[in-house]
Amino acid sequence: KNKDKMQYKNIIVLFCLVFFVGVAVSDDWNVLTYDSSNFFDGFSFWTYDDPTHGYVNYVSRSQAQSEGLINTNNGKVYIGADHTNVASGRGRNAIRLTSTRQFNGGIFVLDLNHMPQGCGTWPAYWLCGPNWPNNGEIDIIEGVNRDLKDKTTLHTSDGCSMGNVPTNSFNGQWGYNNNGGPCDNCYVNAPNQCANCGCGIVANQGNYGAGLNGLGGGVFATVWNSSRIIAYFFTHSQVPADLRNGNPNPNGWGQPYANFILGSNCPPSHFKDMSVIINLTFCGDWAGNVFGQDCPGLGSCQSYVQNNPGKFEPAYWSINSLKVFT
Repeated sequence: KNKDKMQYKNIIVLFCLVFFVGVAVSDDWNVLTYDSSNFFDGFSFWTYDDPTHGYVNYVSRSQAQSEGLINTNNGKVYIGADHTNVASGRGRNAIRLTSTRQFNGGIFVLDLNHMPQGCGTWPAYWLCGPNWPNNGEIDIIEGVNRDLKDKTTLHTSDGCSMGNVPTNSFNGQWGYNNNGGPCDNCYVNAPNQCANCGCGIVANQGNYGAGLNGLGGGVFATVWNSSRIIAYFFTHSQVPADLRNGNPNPNGWGQPYANFILGSNCPPSHFKDMSVIINLTFCGDWAGNVFGQDCPGLGSCQSYVQNNPGKFEPAYWSINSLKVFT
């Protein structure tokens, strides 16, 4: 993988255990910015089969450019899917990007104008370590079909539980396990949870898919350090001044929609050497399995995705920037 040449300074990290967050605060952040000037140079294009068994054909950078699936026009990063042709072979042409840099903490800030929406879609913005699940996965933006609220989820090897996290320390809501209780065990093979459910918190507002797009987009800010993984969402008018000015201080951001405590319940070593991934797949293990429930009367997920190209014009990301503060 390519390595950027930016040199990172050591940061003295202070942890303050406040009521609902304990985060790293520094007056000397280093920031890595991906925007329309350099975005695609910082990512590799995955062209292999979809590990989640989606009906998707992930294409190379050159093919994506020639087919108009990516561009950086008007200072925005566009990442779309084919919405012209009936799909064939592996599925509908789309993009899966993996950052060439790996991270071991920081504040990850994605500023969006638009994200993919619609039946059959399964978009995600996430972090993932090598040798999955041993080095963890943090799904920051994820959902399927007609979902309107984001679900932020951790997936790990055994020994990571969030059962001790106070529910009044965040304003989202745990997903449900097989017994109707909170889905708060992050282990991918946890008992009484569906396979690879992980521990997921659903946001308390419409910040996903058509919900997010109806707001004109927004900013997802995720804090990852040795004591917490915390997720915030702001509409563009709500972005804190310190974050807008490049000196983020999460201790002043109010209550997050998702709060995951790291420690004896879930050692921080579960999350290591993580790459940023942005992708869109169709159908597959999640969107396909609930397609009939979410999108009744439309037939099978694969047939719908294959034969209705025009329905996927809104299935695109429009990104102002991705910034990583360390």
